[in-house]
Amino acid sequence: MTDPFGSLFAPFVEFGFMRRALAGCLALSVSAPPIGVFLTLRRMSLMSDAMSHAILPGAAVGFLVAGLSLPAMTLGGLVAGLAVALLAGAVTRATTIREDANLAAFYLISLAAGVLLVSLRGSQIDLMHFLFGSVLALDDSALWLLGGISTLTLLALAVIYRPLVMECVDPLFLRSVSRSGGPVHLAFLALVVVNLVGGFQALGTLLAVGLMLLPAVAARFWARDLAGLIPVSMLIAALASVSGLSLSYQYDLPSGPAIVLAAGALYVASMMVGPRGGLLRRLVRPRHLEA
Repeated sequence: MTDPFGSLFAPFVEFGFMRRALAGCLALSVSAPPIGVFLTLRRMSLMSDAMSHAILPGAAVGFLVAGLSLPAMTLGGLVAGLAVALLAGAVTRATTIREDANLAAFYLISLAAGVLLVSLRGSQIDLMHFLFGSVLALDDSALWLLGGISTLTLLALAVIYRPLVMECVDPLFLRSVSRSGGPVHLAFLALVVVNLVGGFQALGTLLAVGLMLLPAVAARFWARDLAGLIPVSMLIAALASVSGLSLSYQYDLPSGPAIVLAAGALYVASMMVGPRGGLLRRLVRPRHLEA
């Protein structure tokens, strides 16, 4: 009789590259979902998708200069992502166009420019690496980068937690009692970019945002406040990482899409049976006591 738990963890016991992929994904599972929780609370979920594509031209420039060099591509992605975030904010303040529209414009420009730059020198394989990642090929430097991003994110969130929560609840009140609103907003955008760059190394541009937002949205069906949302989102992301990698090995599937689809399956399951507004909970409501 086949042991389902044994088959789930067998690839990580037998193969070092699977353990390295799992370590990188678990590092992302610790840092990215809390960022996704705050993005959903601030109604900025689609901004993360725009920012994930904004890093592509910077990473492509690093690729053109130094090839598949982790430091060059990471630095290029950080510079491009922060530049797009600052430019979108500046254009929003200087014109009547809203920030989401400016981000959508920069997103389309960045995606097209990044694909064009990669195509100038790289092959079809290089382009697929940029778009969909190579989680099974993570080396020591990539793992150190993901671990450093995870540590930096948690420390930064601990420092800016109170004003960040206040900005989500009542930004006008925060501006009236403190001048920290602007710096906190910029620091949060920087954390978004840093985590997307880390996700880009493992899952690629098109999928990096999946491990950030899907667990955060799924957690809304299980927890009421931030004290519950953040750990539940981390747990869902970790489960998606383990199950997605294991299924990709057993059925010979692309690892990045398998992880994101596993997170999507957990979101659908949460939507169905979650105690906080799940569909079954709404359909099967207990009857009130009658007098």
